[in-house]
Amino acid sequence: MNWHLYILSFIFGIAGVFHLIRPKAFMRIMPLYIPYHKLLVYVSGIAEILVSCGLLFTTTKTVSAWSIIFMLILFFPVHIHMLIHKKASLNLPKFVLVTRLLLQFGLIYWANLYL
Repeated sequence: MNWHLYILSFIFGIAGVFHLIRPKAFMRIMPLYIPYHKLLVYVSGIAEILVSCGLLFTTTKTVSAWSIIFMLILFFPVHIHMLIHKKASLNLPKFVLVTRLLLQFGLIYWANLYL
């Protein structure tokens, strides 16, 4: 296995853990039109942990990579919401929010390498 696969797995594993230990931070950035903020934060955290583990096994690597791509696409509205609404921005500078949004494309490409 390539070392960069372990890094991608680590990134999603840590992100998932933070969804579970700091759910309020993630609930704050969600658009109001999305229901069940707390539930979705927990579900997405668990999903991120599962796909991070799934990347490490040959039999689940492809489905995990597809799941990562799917989740990253689903998370676009949250990143756009953070960019548009000051309250959801976590007081991050605009350039950080734009970079974070663009990083989604890089992560999608990265996950695509394991299909």
